[in-house]
Amino acid sequence: MNWRALLEQRNKMFWALQIAGWSGFAVVQYIGSLVQEMRSIFVVIILLGAYAGFLLTIPLRYVYQRIWNSSPIILIAVVLVGSYAAAALWAVIDNATHWEIYKFGYRPRNWLFYFQHSVAKFYIILCWSGLYFVIKYYQLLQDEKQKALTATSMAHQSQLKMLRYQLNPHFLFNTLNAISTLILVNENKSANQMVSKLSEFLRFSLDNEPIKRITLDKEIDALMLYLDIEKARFTDRLNVQLDITEEARKGLVPSLLLQPLIENSIKYAVAKLEDGGNIDISAYVEAGMLNIKIEDNGPEPFSAADQKRKKREGVGLKNTEERLRALYGKQYSFTLEANQPSGCIVTISIPWQPTEKA
Repeated sequence: MNWRALLEQRNKMFWALQIAGWSGFAVVQYIGSLVQEMRSIFVVIILLGAYAGFLLTIPLRYVYQRIWNSSPIILIAVVLVGSYAAAALWAVIDNATHWEIYKFGYRPRNWLFYFQHSVAKFYIILCWSGLYFVIKYYQLLQDEKQKALTATSMAHQSQLKMLRYQLNPHFLFNTLNAISTLILVNENKSANQMVSKLSEFLRFSLDNEPIKRITLDKEIDALMLYLDIEKARFTDRLNVQLDITEEARKGLVPSLLLQPLIENSIKYAVAKLEDGGNIDISAYVEAGMLNIKIEDNGPEPFSAADQKRKKREGVGLKNTEERLRALYGKQYSFTLEANQPSGCIVTISIPWQPTEKA
């Protein structure tokens, strides 16, 4: 919301509260007149008195706006002096109206009579001033709160974008080297296919906002593009198995959530095995949670020390866990455990949020 719109909104709020407040004052005065069995003409005096208070407090608003940034001592002094001046003038108007209308033109001899009840009216104006400052400070507090929320939201989005765009440059270097090798051995068709896959994968990563979520089905499609690129490097050494339920495919996940995890498995499992490695990807829904597992058969047994080391040193694992924490708070789990007889299992559990079509 721009400042002009905000100013107009506050201006409307002031007039609404001003009218409502003085209307309420008139109603209270009228109820008091019924208890005291005043004459019916006193209603006119009540309405004129409330209208006078309504008009006299309007200039106070502009005075308070001018001194808003002054020191507390000046603020208190101006509020006290301004409130009493408005109250004294209100008392004169109210008493003059009372004697002109209610007493049918009779005028008191002592002019000090017109200042009667000025102290009571001073308290009323002082209460009006206090409410004005309370509402004003409340509005400023809400503005600061909104600014803080906006800043937090922007920082949150920036963090998510930074985490999502931290694609491992080794992947791009290895892919380009593989393409270059294919061209050198005259495998132009394979090189062209690899370039196409790389182009589709990079387009997917740019087209999908990091702060938005996509279905697991689309995430798997993007993951298969990545795996097709890696298969061009590892040929038959890379074996991938999918076991994903239809219900799980409809769940929403952060875009490119699985790619760093698969890259981690390829780096520590497939690349270190002469006969190739296996990566099993499974997903299912249970108790309102979407559970995703990535299992590999790395060359060495996975221990608790390896878990701590990988989480500390592995950019892909750390990146993924930070994204999950930023998006889901405490409503997620991210664990590493040993696979049997060797290798690692990465398990992600996040709230299952199906698409509308689901």
